[in-house]
Amino acid sequence: MAQYTRDPDAIARLTPEQFAVTQEAATERPFDNEFWDKEDAGLYVDVVSGEPLFASTTKYDSGCGWPSFTKPLSAENIVENSDTSLGMVRTEVRSSHGDSHLGHVFDDGPADEGGLRYCINSAALRFVPLADLENEGYGQFAPLFEKTATA
Repeated sequence: MAQYTRDPDAIARLTPEQFAVTQEAATERPFDNEFWDKEDAGLYVDVVSGEPLFASTTKYDSGCGWPSFTKPLSAENIVENSDTSLGMVRTEVRSSHGDSHLGHVFDDGPADEGGLRYCINSAALRFVPLADLENEGYGQFAPLFEKTATA
């Protein structure tokens, strides 16, 4: 299994928006970000560490303007923290190994899929298309898409 770590070189290569989101817990603009309406099959990984976070198979259109997922790929790659900033009580979502701020999780997701909505900033993610999973070291996740590819 790959070792995912907080990579100082990756942090140095972040765009200003990626840095603000992942390192300073900023939020990008809704409906004006790279992945909010992306429908391609693949994985979403931490832009800092490369750890796999979400699959397109759990992505859905929540109408909020950010990529929304019903569950993470693995609970061990996600950390949830209480966030009381901006006068609200929310649950922040961070990557375990990269310690990147990703977004927040809410309890207003699809009830038939667990009821959670992981509302994630595109700037915290890198998309790995299904066709590139093997070449980029994520081949073990290809079976997640077999049902989707044949449907």
